[in-house]
Amino acid sequence: MAPALRLAAALLALAGPALAQPARDSLTIGITQYPSTFHPNIDAMVAKSYVAGFTLRPLTAYAPDWQPTCLFCETLPTIENGLAVRETAANGRPGLRLTYRLREGLRWGDGTPITGEDLRFAWEAGRNDATGFGAAEFYRSAYELIVVDARTITLRFDKVTFDFASVGDFKPLPAHVDRARWEADPRAYRTRTAYDTETTNPAIWNGPYRIAAVQPGAGVTLERNPLWGGAAPAFRRIQIRTVENTAALEAQLLAGQIDMIAGELGLPIDQAAALQRRTGDRFRFEYHPGLIYEHLDINHDHPALGDRRVRQALLMALDRAQIVARLFDGRQPVAHSSVNPLDPMHAEDVRQWPHDPARAAALLDEAGWRRGPDGIRRNAAGDRLSIELMTTAGNRSREQVQQVLQAQWRAAGIETRIRNEPPRVFFAETLSRRRFQGAALFAWISAPESVPRTTLHSDEIPRAERNWSGQNFGGYRNPELDALLEALPEELDPDERRQMFARLQAIYSRELPVLPLWFRSDAHIWPTWLEGVRPTGHLNPSTLWAEEWRVRP
Repeated sequence: MAPALRLAAALLALAGPALAQPARDSLTIGITQYPSTFHPNIDAMVAKSYVAGFTLRPLTAYAPDWQPTCLFCETLPTIENGLAVRETAANGRPGLRLTYRLREGLRWGDGTPITGEDLRFAWEAGRNDATGFGAAEFYRSAYELIVVDARTITLRFDKVTFDFASVGDFKPLPAHVDRARWEADPRAYRTRTAYDTETTNPAIWNGPYRIAAVQPGAGVTLERNPLWGGAAPAFRRIQIRTVENTAALEAQLLAGQIDMIAGELGLPIDQAAALQRRTGDRFRFEYHPGLIYEHLDINHDHPALGDRRVRQALLMALDRAQIVARLFDGRQPVAHSSVNPLDPMHAEDVRQWPHDPARAAALLDEAGWRRGPDGIRRNAAGDRLSIELMTTAGNRSREQVQQVLQAQWRAAGIETRIRNEPPRVFFAETLSRRRFQGAALFAWISAPESVPRTTLHSDEIPRAERNWSGQNFGGYRNPELDALLEALPEELDPDERRQMFARLQAIYSRELPVLPLWFRSDAHIWPTWLEGVRPTGHLNPSTLWAEEWRVRP
């Protein structure tokens, strides 16, 4: 062979593998939970919200910059643009009339146009207590929905609120698929919806992706929605795998079985930091603080936990600063209320409960719980001060925290029994139906300047007649706090609202309806070739902007 031909052959041999390597058209994501349902309005789980970000879109959302934005609507209503109009509501109080116009060309995955009738169906189902939808206050306040034309609706609210332009997580529902199921029996709808009985039906999805396959408990496969009218997504297929054990999740990443770990539901920050130290620049890491609040929900019907003194003692028996320093490398600040320091409504002078074993012991004595011969406290009737502590099984960080809490409470004379469950059972059954017996360790994530009505108002205690909607799982009741939670959204002056938020935090830190632990940061772990993912740090997940994700050139 002539030298030139040999050189050409050598160059082709070198170029061959690169030319033969297919372009990246798939992405595999690991998360730690599997949704209990795929219906957008039933059960509040981050896993469901994460998947829904790819497959469904609400009218409005908070963008990654924490400002409200339209996703399926054309323009946010304001008084100035005339789409928000003050009026007298049906109850005789000041109200609002808001008009939203859907973007042109929106379709369900079977080609059916998305219209105001799909929003009407969602609104009607939400207004019926038997359906058991979450975010019930939105449906109670929006007392009328008028379909002006196929793309335009008007909502009438019985109050004027400071955040009126953002309608929470209000999404259209496919009336042509699910309305008949709901009308047949609203109470049974949650088990008959196509979102769970026909999850791969294209007609129920409207995002850049649709669910093409489901592996119950293990994951879902997403494929491009050919009828999506927005920017074309980069990946033909996305697989979302559920690996509830965080050590196994890390192992799958290292083995190349998954490409990335979602920050919204991934490795605890301590585990991610250790992984980064071991792997160097093999992956991209981003630690994103946000409005994420790790805490202990408390069952107020427990014979001891309904006593404020016992709750205060439980918190002071814990050395939360030491836990954060040792388990999280000091990266997660101790929480003293439910309002994050990143939120403009955070109060700096909120009451704190530092580690104080002597004061905790005195409060427990005062509440009638005295140490027995075995060191465990008992009341006058001889009942042991015993608490069941639950969390999501397989989360290594939370299980470590449980061990520390158990030991520190044991030193205070409090017996702790640990019992954990898979997330889909823990959230959909045990919490929502108030079946936990003591304390439940998990996180809430909120929107900016979020009023915590659904988690603290007594009317939000889940009960059978409302088909277990509401998120006040602990059953906390406080008339003063109820009144404040009702008044706060209607205060339009930011300075006055800040004072009301300060009062809310003062009540919270005194009464401790739940036990605050720390404000969490999310650890996002991406392949080096992925770009465009924008963590939000709030209730709306990064997947709502998945069409921006791209392979790095």
